[in-house]
Amino acid sequence: MSTTMIERIRATPVTVPLQAPLRHSNGAHWGRFVRTLVEVETSDGYVGLGEFGGGGEAATQGTESLIEYLRGHDVFRLESLRFAICNPTASLYNNRTQVHAAIEFACLDIIGQKLGVSVSEFLGGRVRDEVEFASYLFFRYPDPVTGEGEVRTAEQLVAQARALKASHGFRTHKLKGGVFAPRYELSCYQALAAGLPQDRLRYDPNCALSLGDAIEFGRAIEPLNNDYYEDPVWGMPQLSRLRDFVRIPTATNTVVVNFEQLAANVAQRAVDVILLDTTFWGGIRPCIKAAGVCETFGLGVAVHSSGELGVQLATMLHMGAVVPNLGYAADAHYHHLTDDVIVGGKMRYVDGRIAVPDAPGLGVKLDPEKVRRYHELYRELGGYPYDRDPGRPGWYPLVPNERWADPADGARPALR
Repeated sequence: MSTTMIERIRATPVTVPLQAPLRHSNGAHWGRFVRTLVEVETSDGYVGLGEFGGGGEAATQGTESLIEYLRGHDVFRLESLRFAICNPTASLYNNRTQVHAAIEFACLDIIGQKLGVSVSEFLGGRVRDEVEFASYLFFRYPDPVTGEGEVRTAEQLVAQARALKASHGFRTHKLKGGVFAPRYELSCYQALAAGLPQDRLRYDPNCALSLGDAIEFGRAIEPLNNDYYEDPVWGMPQLSRLRDFVRIPTATNTVVVNFEQLAANVAQRAVDVILLDTTFWGGIRPCIKAAGVCETFGLGVAVHSSGELGVQLATMLHMGAVVPNLGYAADAHYHHLTDDVIVGGKMRYVDGRIAVPDAPGLGVKLDPEKVRRYHELYRELGGYPYDRDPGRPGWYPLVPNERWADPADGARPALR
């Protein structure tokens, strides 16, 4: 019998600065990411790491309160852990999916440390030792202090993509849209295609388009080197209808984020590519299970990014290492960060890829000084409302949206 029982759970909110504020269809990341780092300590002295986000807010209390559920729980009993934290009927009242993910990460980390092998090796074994990533492109406000980093024109967008390609080796470029009017963003996307003619492209307006706008946009980009058309409209019925008009694979990370929705998509076939997120789906293991379902029913698989630091990035790498039907470069916000909280600093891209960690467990450790520094920064700045735009006070989007930002507005909003 295992003696590796959960003894303590610590949750630490941190704020790590971004190069510039990132704009999206619902609001913005206000020049920083807020993440909750989770440490699970066992009765025999192991410490495992987890991480999750919260839309610009921390989730410390809700995480640490679970110690009363989990003290004495064997970290090897992962299915029991799942039901202890997020029983599907209890979750109707208190959805703890992302908290479960962070604790599952930590338990897997501990198991790997105890067995002396990396997580990917005991979750099926690697089919790849590196995971390829896309350059995640955003329209950005300028940094309020330096004035640098702005992206709101096609020229700035192409320059950003070329710079990222030169520094990191990306060969796939994803544009996060839904900020400006669809025809304006179409001109920007077409400029990307013209400026990087050998590379792959993908567009994601976070469900902000009407069906008519999505058809017009999709038909206009059909001749380009598209991977897929991600969440142009909201909901399976509209995505299914869109497939009748546009000959580009559809993709989602919004309407298929659990197994019930995956089953519905198999029946309705609204979406061709499922973006798996190790926090949204509740852990690495559920993502691997979902990838197996997708393989069975002929659905594509990609990796979604929810604003990771190095701990969650490690989970994305281990998941990507063992999923054979990963057919696309993974998403990551990671290159927008100015720093990380792990020992050694930010992981390196080489030819657009990041190597899967080899050390036992997740293969990353927290840098105590970085954690202290960025915890203090969180205490200084607090959270931010992910679903608000600091340059457009009082604005909120409709779905589909019709209240677009003005690309001629060169605002430099305050971020407090």
